[in-house]
Amino acid sequence: MSGTSANLQPPAGAVKPVRHPDAPAPGELLGAHYGQCFGCGGEQPHGLHLQARAGEGVTLTAEFTVRPEHQGAPGLAHGGILTTALDETLGSLNWLLRTIAVTGRLETDFRRPVPVGTVLHLEAEVTAVAGRKIYCTATGRVGGPEGPVAVRADALFVEVKVDHFIDNGRQEEIQAAMNDPDQVRRARAFEVNP
Repeated sequence: MSGTSANLQPPAGAVKPVRHPDAPAPGELLGAHYGQCFGCGGEQPHGLHLQARAGEGVTLTAEFTVRPEHQGAPGLAHGGILTTALDETLGSLNWLLRTIAVTGRLETDFRRPVPVGTVLHLEAEVTAVAGRKIYCTATGRVGGPEGPVAVRADALFVEVKVDHFIDNGRQEEIQAAMNDPDQVRRARAFEVNP
């Protein structure tokens, strides 16, 4: 972690993260947790459609293609879109811990412009856990998984109960997700940061 903020430094009592025994196997595609999610959902026409794949330990890789609807300056990805890609990737790490968590803090460093048409290759890992707090980091590279770093982020996620989503989400979406006859989709709708 870059240490850009004291809030993103694990405390002295933090422990090394442990991959949950029921976590997706290394190499397994995680899939969307919710069809309407802007980051990973397939039902969002202008979403990122981010594809995450479980790695070894508590790591994963992901990628998404920057499309014209993701631009800020002409021909370049909007910084908020790049931050969203990092947040979605970092949030997906919680599937490897089998923990429901939300973004508490996210700090992004922009290193180089990302042109429209670029495939952004993302890598993320959980670095420490302290009680309900999950510390993690991610990088986004252009030109391939070994290419130059374009963006990076450090984040703090906070474990929550499913009630966080039920109590705070718009009721029509909450009810639609809870009424989904597919038990797996119903459970996954509430697994990743809002």
